[in-house]
Amino acid sequence: MITGPTFEEMLHPDRIAPAVRQQALKMREVDPLDPINLYNITWRGGDNKIYYFVLPKQLTGVDANIVVLYGREFPSGSHKVGAAYSVLLEKELYGEVDPNIHTLVWPSTGNYGIGGAWVGCRMGCKSLVVLPEGMSQERFDRIHSYGAEIIRTYGSESNVKEIYDETHRLRAGNPNVRILNQFEVMGNYRFHYYVTGNTIVELAAELQQRGIGDGRAAAFVSAMGSGGTIAAGDRLKQVWPDHKIVGLEPIQCPTLYNNGYGTHDIQGIGDKHVTWIHNVWNMDALMCLDDIEVKKGLQVFAEEAGRSTLVGRYGIDAAWVEEVYSLLGISSICNILGAIKTARYYGYGKDDVIYTIATDGLDRYHSVMDAMAETYGRLDEAAAVGRVESIFRGQRTDWIQPGTPENRTRWHNLKYYTWVEQQGKTVEELDAQRNPAWWEAHQRMVADIDARLLEYRRQTAQG
Repeated sequence: MITGPTFEEMLHPDRIAPAVRQQALKMREVDPLDPINLYNITWRGGDNKIYYFVLPKQLTGVDANIVVLYGREFPSGSHKVGAAYSVLLEKELYGEVDPNIHTLVWPSTGNYGIGGAWVGCRMGCKSLVVLPEGMSQERFDRIHSYGAEIIRTYGSESNVKEIYDETHRLRAGNPNVRILNQFEVMGNYRFHYYVTGNTIVELAAELQQRGIGDGRAAAFVSAMGSGGTIAAGDRLKQVWPDHKIVGLEPIQCPTLYNNGYGTHDIQGIGDKHVTWIHNVWNMDALMCLDDIEVKKGLQVFAEEAGRSTLVGRYGIDAAWVEEVYSLLGISSICNILGAIKTARYYGYGKDDVIYTIATDGLDRYHSVMDAMAETYGRLDEAAAVGRVESIFRGQRTDWIQPGTPENRTRWHNLKYYTWVEQQGKTVEELDAQRNPAWWEAHQRMVADIDARLLEYRRQTAQG
């Protein structure tokens, strides 16, 4: 098997063997497709600093500090590669996947499929990505460039049922197919619980030393695609029991909010079902965002007139704008707007820090931004000011549902229709998720997985 880092090494890459770490950092620039780049799956750069930025309050219009961890520096350009790697590594270590025999199928609406293509092919596996035909062209191009095959299914972001149907067909037709379903497999949950969650715990302490916040994470805000990223909040709530976990959905497809359906274009979130790996029992609030507002917000960063307005009219540091704008994709803006909404809803102030994620960068959405410009026109200063004032600084506290016991029960019960009726789970398995012990048992598996990988290394070294 070709393997990479342990969970602990993804959290603390300075604990990777120095020769391996240096080679990985070198090949990141020389050959990003070399398997040694598996050791670059981490929230930290070669200087061991975390990938993050703090949003200027001139943009957010709130007193709370909003900190954004960004995933563009991960291999494949998104932190979803970490989830894909963790899922495949676990399957191999537990003997469920043999790269010499099995074909891996990565069901996705984008970044997980891209990450699966990158990881699977780097780890010597034949990989096939199933995703909707309506996703951005950049996604398809990236998957092909990593050496994976693609099956395009009907629809767009919210057509996950069609993806499932295709994976059922593939599994039925070939006993050597292995479905690595991000919406179901707990390796996705574990990566974000342990690596993303603990990275934020450590960042909170670093920021306090710099005079930002009081050393806590007041809230973690994340849209739900697979339900993996929001698992970081489970770790944060263990450290700070009063911490708030806020989930985000598109207004156009408000599945948890009101059992809704529809089609939306915040690529990467809101897939018209409640994922198996989403711990809804820990979610403190559910908030909905308008997909058009989100894409209009991204235009402010994507277009030169928007960036110039941020600097000239709002006094935001030009170097900050130049550094950050390419780090933002559609779901990144969704998460940022959700963080602003969270600050307003809970009344957070200058000592509070809200954390969120920029999943991927602008490079995946140039075609979407071109389409937006055709529909709504290019920005000038007046239009950019209007968007900053209405979308960012004027973010409203509508479309919010608190995590009451009744709402959490309803969110949980919605899993039945996908997972028991369609995907073969039992009622007993679903009921088990009501107990915190079910989630804690999966969290504890991190130690066993790391121990198995270290033992595999030892045996391999001995020949």
